[in-house]
Amino acid sequence: MEGIQHKTVIVNGINMHIAEKGEGPLILFIHGFPELWYTWRHQINGLAALGYRALAPDLRGYGGTDAPDCIADYTCFHVVGDLIALLDTEAPPEKEDKVFVVGHDWGAIIAWYLCLFRPDRVKALFNLS
Repeated sequence: MEGIQHKTVIVNGINMHIAEKGEGPLILFIHGFPELWYTWRHQINGLAALGYRALAPDLRGYGGTDAPDCIADYTCFHVVGDLIALLDTEAPPEKEDKVFVVGHDWGAIIAWYLCLFRPDRVKALFNLS
């Protein structure tokens, strides 16, 4: 997709692939099962055009993100920890204390956990499921 940048960041001890575009308030997109960042390609482009920074990672075990071997490394605590580490890297609290979160399917459940565990990092939640 035109203009969408891709990079890998280290979060929680794993390499996480992210797709991003735009400048402005951050919107974190969380994909479902079995999906990837690509699920959000149209939203990324549309919201970037409206002045937002859209960021969509491949979650732990998906796409270009590392897949740890141990099944115990896939709890909601691990996945939310990955997302908080991603926010700490890409939108540190001193620059942007709260972000918009959008979740779909399995990603909606993770988005709820993110709000539950770290309400200090979430401005608003929008879930589709």
